Amino acid sequence: MANKNDELLKRLLVTFRVEADEHLRVMASGLLALENMPEGAQRAELVETVFREAHSLKGAARAVNLMEIESTCQSLESVFAALKGKRLAVSPPLVDLLQQTMDALGGLLAPGASPSPSRSPAVAALKRQLDDAAAGMMPGPQMPPPPPSVAQTPPASPSPPPGPPPDTVRVSTMKLDTVMRQAEEFLSPRLAAGQRTRELHEAVAALAVWKKERARIQPALRWIERTSTRRLQDTGSARERQEISRLLEYLDAEQLHMKMLEERLARLTQSAEHDRRTLSGMTESLLHDVKEMQLLPFASLLDMFPRFIRELARGQGKEVEPVLRGGEIEIDRRILEAMKDPLIHLLRNAIDHGIEPPAARVDQRKSPRGTITVTVSQQDGGKVELLVADDGAGIDAARVRAAAGRLGLVSAEEAERLDESEAQALVFQSGMTTSPLITDVSGRGLGLAIVREKVERLGGSIALESQPGAGTAFRIVLPLTLATFRGVLVRAGEQLCVIPAAHVERVTRVAGPDVQTVENRETIALDGQALALVWLGDVLELPRRENAEESAGGMPAVVLGSGLARIVFRVDDLLGEQEVLVKTLGPQLARVRNVAGASVLGTGQVVPVLNVPDLLKSAVKQATAPRAPIAAGQPDAAEKPSILVAEDSITSRALLKNILESAGYRVATAVDGIDAYTALKTGAFDLLVSDVEMPRMDGFDLTARVRADKQFAELPVVLVTALGSREHRERGIDVGANAYIVKSNFDQSNLLEVVQRLL
Repeated sequence: MANKNDELLKRLLVTFRVEADEHLRVMASGLLALENMPEGAQRAELVETVFREAHSLKGAARAVNLMEIESTCQSLESVFAALKGKRLAVSPPLVDLLQQTMDALGGLLAPGASPSPSRSPAVAALKRQLDDAAAGMMPGPQMPPPPPSVAQTPPASPSPPPGPPPDTVRVSTMKLDTVMRQAEEFLSPRLAAGQRTRELHEAVAALAVWKKERARIQPALRWIERTSTRRLQDTGSARERQEISRLLEYLDAEQLHMKMLEERLARLTQSAEHDRRTLSGMTESLLHDVKEMQLLPFASLLDMFPRFIRELARGQGKEVEPVLRGGEIEIDRRILEAMKDPLIHLLRNAIDHGIEPPAARVDQRKSPRGTITVTVSQQDGGKVELLVADDGAGIDAARVRAAAGRLGLVSAEEAERLDESEAQALVFQSGMTTSPLITDVSGRGLGLAIVREKVERLGGSIALESQPGAGTAFRIVLPLTLATFRGVLVRAGEQLCVIPAAHVERVTRVAGPDVQTVENRETIALDGQALALVWLGDVLELPRRENAEESAGGMPAVVLGSGLARIVFRVDDLLGEQEVLVKTLGPQLARVRNVAGASVLGTGQVVPVLNVPDLLKSAVKQATAPRAPIAAGQPDAAEKPSILVAEDSITSRALLKNILESAGYRVATAVDGIDAYTALKTGAFDLLVSDVEMPRMDGFDLTARVRADKQFAELPVVLVTALGSREHRERGIDVGANAYIVKSNFDQSNLLEVVQRLL
C-alpha cells in the first residue's frame, strides 16, 4: 500500500510543479508591473490577480503536503490582503522582498529539491519579514534591507521559475485538437484509396469476362473468315475483299491489345494496392501516436473526488469512505473532461439517496461509515468500464413505479407490468425523482437523465444494478478515443446510413414465417426473448424501395441495443463494416432527431451516422400510440402562471420578483408569513416562494399552515433561505416543502429550473 501511495505522490508532485510554475510566472510578471503602476483600478486588479495566484499555489501545495511552500504562500496572502485593503503601500523594498520570496519558492519547486538546513532558515526569515510587513510593523517606505542571513544566502533560483522537465514539452490543448483533426482527415483519402483499388479489381474482373467471351466466339470468327474468303474470290469486288481483310486483321490484333491492357491493369492494380497499404500503415501509425498524445490517466479526474465526497457527506451528517481503483488506465482527454459532470451527478446521488445516516446504518447492522467505490477497468475492443457503486439503501422499485405514475411518465397499468430491473431503469427518465424535496444537491429528476445523455453522446452506454438494502452500481462503458469508430453500412430504402458498431449486438436475417404479431406489434424471437421488429426506413420516414422483395433467406436485419432496450431493425441491404470519421452537422443542425453526424465514404458520398438511442426512442413511439396529455390541473397555456413571493428583505424581494417576471410569470409579494397566508386566502396562485427567517410567521410555519389547509394541499412551495444545515433541510421535508434552495448556492437559473419543474 505504501508503494502505491508513493507512486501517487510522485505523479501528483509532477503535476503540481507544472501548475506551480504557471502560478509563479503570473506572480513574477505581476510584481514587475506592480511597482511602476500608478494607484488606481488597474493596480487594484493586479493586486487581486497576484493575490489569487498565491492562494491557488497555497491550496495546491497543501494537497501534496509541501508545508514550507504552503506557509510561505500564506504569508504572501497576508501581504497582498494588506495591499488590497490599503493598509500597506507598494514600495521598492517591499517589491524586493516579494521577489526574493519568488526566488525562494522557485528553489523549493526545483526538481529534486527538498527542505534542507541551509534553506529553511532563509525561508523562515523571509516569512518573518512578510508577516511583519502584513501586520504594519514594517511599512513599505521604511522597510530595512533583508537580514544578513537572507542576503548572504545565494538566490535559490536567479533565473526564471523552472519549466517542464527536459524530456517534455507543453502544448496547448487547442493546438493538440487541431493536429488530431488533421490526422483524422487522413482517414478519408485512405478510404478513397481502398475504393480506387476495389474499382481497379472490378475493371480487371470485367476485362477477364470480356476476354473469356472473346475466346468463346473465336471459332465462329475463323469460320466467317474462311467462308467470306472463298465467296469473295468468286464473286466479290476488290473493295469488299480489302474491307473484309482489314476487319479480320483488327480482330486478330484485338487479342494482342487485350493482353497488353490486361498486363497494364494488373501492374496498376498492384501499385494501387501497394499505395493503399502504405497509406493505411502511415495513417494508422499517425492516428495512433496522436491519440496517445491525447490520453490521460483516469487518476487526473479521480484524485479530486475523495475530498468532494467527504465534504458533501459531512454536510449531510453522513460518513462515507471513498475507494478509487484503476486510476492508471488512460483514456482520451476529451472523454475525461466530458465525464467530470456525470461522475459528480452519480456521486451526489449516491450520497444523497444511497448512503444512509450512521444511525440508520447501525440499525441495519451495517458499518456506520458507508463506502462509495469508483473502479476503472480495461475491456476488449478499445473500451473501458467505469463502475460507480455504493453500499447504501439501493433503489426501491415500488417507490420508482409510484413516482413514475404520479409524474405521468408511465400509466399505472404499465408501471405494474414492469419487472424490478425495468422499473429501476425508469430513474434515467427526465423528470424522474423519488425525493420529496428539491435541494441544491438533488431532487430535480434531471441528474441521471443528463448522465445517460452525455454517456450516449460519447458513444458509450450505461446500465444500472441495484438491490434494496445492499446498494446500487452504475456500469458505464466508454470508448478509449473519440471521432473515428467502426460503423456498419446499411441501406434503408434508397438511402445509405452508418450505424455505430458499438450498438450493434448482432446481424441476422428475418424470414416472414418467423414474424409474430403481439399486441398489434411485429415481433421476432431471438435468444428466447420476443423483440420488437421495425423497418429502419419507416423509423427514418424514408420511402420504401418499390422492388423490395424478400429473398429466400429472409430480409437482413440488425439488432440494436442501448442499456436494457433492444429492437430489431429490418434494412434493405447490409453492405459491410468499416472505420468511419464522424463529422458534426454544424450549428445550423446542432440537434437532428435520429442523426448523430455525417461521414464521407470512399466513393465521396456523404452519408448520415445514426444516433442509436434516438432510433430506439423513435421506434417505440412509432409502435405505440401516444398517450393523451393530462389536462387536469394544468394551467391554460395562454395564461401566465401566478407566483406569490414571501420575503421580509426588500432587496431580496425585489430580486426574486424581477427574476420571475423576466421569465414570464405573474408575481405578487408579501412581507412575512402572515401577509403571505392572507394573500393566499384572497387570491389565486400556482406556486409559493418563501424565505424562512421572517417576522411574525417564518417560512416553516407558513408551509405547515399551507399544508394543513385542504385548499392549498397541492400548492407547490419553494423555500429560499440562507439556512443550509441538514437539520433545516429535514425540517423543510417535515413541513411539506417541495424544494429547498440555499442562498449561498442560489443563482437565477437554479430558481427558474425548480419553478419550471414544479409548475
